[in-house]
Amino acid sequence: MKTLFFVLFTAIFSFSLNHISAQTHKNHPDKTSVHRKVDKKIRPRYGVASYYAKKFNGRKMTNGEIYRPDKFTAACNVLPLNTWIKVTNLRNHKSVIVKIKDRMNPKNKRLVDLSYAAAKKLGYLSSGLTRVKVEVIHK
Repeated sequence: MKTLFFVLFTAIFSFSLNHISAQTHKNHPDKTSVHRKVDKKIRPRYGVASYYAKKFNGRKMTNGEIYRPDKFTAACNVLPLNTWIKVTNLRNHKSVIVKIKDRMNPKNKRLVDLSYAAAKKLGYLSSGLTRVKVEVIHK
């Protein structure tokens, strides 16, 4: 009987602490954290990433904006335009958050084409291509 009481008491106490902790974090977000969260409902996609060639600088993208290599943008054929994504380089585990603003050639088998700035941050400018994980960011 004492064992049953102890188990119930421990379970209730543990549940209470978790509930209080969750409420505290919900009401007081960490100022240093990124407020964009990966959408857990959508599975990550894995594939190859490239980056825009210099000749695309100043050209119009699918969404009507002008491509600038210093902005964090991407082209993708499988996700909707204006979707924020987190791209992680699987070789060095560096990540970047970009917005999909363009489409690639339909014959292109790559998952994503990143701006020069995004590719530089991921550290694959010298190789031109890298394996990546793409996760949709919850708006």
